[in-house]
Amino acid sequence: MGLLRFKMIETVMNRSAVEVTPPAGRPSEYFGSKVFGRKAMRKYLDRRTYDALVDTIENGTPLTREIADGIASGMRQWAMEHGADHYTHWFQPLTGGTAEKHDSFTAPDGQGGVLEEFSGKLLIQQEPDASSFPSGGIRNTFEARGYSAWDPTSPAFIVDTTLCIPTVFISYTGEALDYKVPLLRSISAVDKAATEVCRYFDRNVNRVFSYLGWEQEYFLIDESMWAARPDMVLTGRTMMGHESAKNQQLEDHYFGAIPLRVMAFMRDLEYECLQLGIPVKTRHNEVAPNQFELAPVYEEVNLANDHNQLLMTVMDKVARRHRFRVLLHEKPFKGVNGSGKHNNWSLGTDTGVNLLGPGHTALENLQFITFLVNTISAVHKHNGLLKASVMSATNSHRLGANEAPPAIISTFLGEQISAVLDKLAAGSDDEAIRFDAKSVFRMNGISRIPSIFLDNTDRNRTSPFAFTGNRFEFRAVGSSDNCAEAMIVLNTAVANELTEFRKEVDAKIAEGAKKERAIYEVLKRKIRESRAVRFEGNGYSDEWREEAGRRGLDCETSTPENLKRYLDDSSVRMFGDMGVYTRVELEARTEVKWETYVKKVQIESRVLGDLAMNHIVPIASKYEAVLLDKACRMKELGMMSTSDVELIRRIQEHTVSIQSGTSRMIEARKQANRIENMYEKAVAYHDSVAVLFDDIRKHIDSLEEIVDDQLWTLPKYREIMFIK
Repeated sequence: MGLLRFKMIETVMNRSAVEVTPPAGRPSEYFGSKVFGRKAMRKYLDRRTYDALVDTIENGTPLTREIADGIASGMRQWAMEHGADHYTHWFQPLTGGTAEKHDSFTAPDGQGGVLEEFSGKLLIQQEPDASSFPSGGIRNTFEARGYSAWDPTSPAFIVDTTLCIPTVFISYTGEALDYKVPLLRSISAVDKAATEVCRYFDRNVNRVFSYLGWEQEYFLIDESMWAARPDMVLTGRTMMGHESAKNQQLEDHYFGAIPLRVMAFMRDLEYECLQLGIPVKTRHNEVAPNQFELAPVYEEVNLANDHNQLLMTVMDKVARRHRFRVLLHEKPFKGVNGSGKHNNWSLGTDTGVNLLGPGHTALENLQFITFLVNTISAVHKHNGLLKASVMSATNSHRLGANEAPPAIISTFLGEQISAVLDKLAAGSDDEAIRFDAKSVFRMNGISRIPSIFLDNTDRNRTSPFAFTGNRFEFRAVGSSDNCAEAMIVLNTAVANELTEFRKEVDAKIAEGAKKERAIYEVLKRKIRESRAVRFEGNGYSDEWREEAGRRGLDCETSTPENLKRYLDDSSVRMFGDMGVYTRVELEARTEVKWETYVKKVQIESRVLGDLAMNHIVPIASKYEAVLLDKACRMKELGMMSTSDVELIRRIQEHTVSIQSGTSRMIEARKQANRIENMYEKAVAYHDSVAVLFDDIRKHIDSLEEIVDDQLWTLPKYREIMFIK
């Protein structure tokens, strides 16, 4: 094998396993120890300050400067006692990651020394350089001012020696430049709309919360292997590489025994997460070799999203400590499953009711059906927009690849719930609906819906938006995504649907209809109109793609085209009506998404071209020269090796195809780079540049099978994908 590969593999084989050292104490004793949560607040804040902060968190009451100073003083004392010496406003710009600028607690005292200080003003607001983050044209390069502002609903936490304060990020002119601002707006929108609908059923409901439980899938790769693959280092995925003879076909990795080194990493990661208040619960091997999953208990959407963003940072730090690298790319390896981040979404009231969970009384089940149907209707009306919320240059490799949800948004309900909705849509008020003894659902008039049992149908893993008993699982979200993007669209679409639903019901009541009759009539129409988005079959099949098109669902697979859904009149109107995005913000964000797509494909193109011409072709040519020399010597001896001649011919064909394909790709990239309009440039990169990747790769992968293993410098799949 190649010398570089030999050294890398020798390093892996010789290293000793990391011992699993359990943390001291029980999780209940150190959970949230690095979080300025309610327990720390009560200890470090006086009663008046504490009550004012809780009122702000729960009711949005503005803080006075005096109270803010008191909070900052207590927070600084707590942070310094826990080893912090700096603070930062931790925010989520449109780069897709998180950002932070650290400032010290110390300041000159004017007498040659320093003092530790942290005021309410510093807690509440900072001024990062807005021109250095994506803004989609909202800010000019020379207009640098932007503001980060404290989000009290997400508690501060300590990472290493830095106090991190979750914040929003806005431009000087007030537009959102991050994910948190529109997420908070969408949370407020669905809270308001859902609360008003809840009061048809329970006048005591004052708030509705949206909840998220994410499931983070990821790959672990040995650090030495990662360092020897420039494509993984620069793009997060392998741009070339022939499949290993053994990959996931035996299905022996899924839920298998966790390797010792991986277990050590997982234990360390979970300890860090629990200290930071991330309620991690589940860990296991995923389907592909070296692929794993981590999932927490669900939380309120804003906090859950912050925790997922924090997790991705912590994962990288802990992985390096264990001599691994984490790959969050949705499709890092060809021929095995990619990674997603399933978003389990639900709504719950401040009275403790899960609005997507069946109840025990007729009224509770009518409420359940109301929220179920409105969610389905929202998904139907905005299925293209929901797909746009998860589409990216990286996730496009995963969606529709017979391993993940298809690039068509549909919803799966299960046979029983589907039958219930169909009966409701077709039936009259006095018609009795009956099922067998196990699936008890009877309706004798609207007011008698005693119970619904949900667990008598199988799950549909091909559905991108499946109902799973008391929540919807949005399975199309990518593993590297910020969950906020999908949650913003979903919350807003449901809020808009519930708002329209309430207006229609109120109008019927004003005309003299009884409340239950009015609700039922509106639900019947929504069930009929949204029937097209309900699908119980195999979402991977070609037949479904054809059927989805006939049903009027969005079947577009081009990421640049998908992203235009944000600018549809219906999308702009919905976001505006719900107070989530202005038209300017939508145009700016879509511009950023197109630009990000261009840059990622551009980087991949450059990496592929570099490796093809500077690694692969020279290696193949070197081996070709060896074979030519051998063939010439044999000919001199009166012998002719037809097999060697055939190998030379095949190598020559592949190298010529690689050189030709790379030249076409470079020229296509040059042509695309001349385009000024960002949408048109993204389309050009999709249609003219990215489409050449697979053909170039095909020839490289074929050479990998031919060229002498001792000459091949890049670690192969069989060496990368099985942790030693």
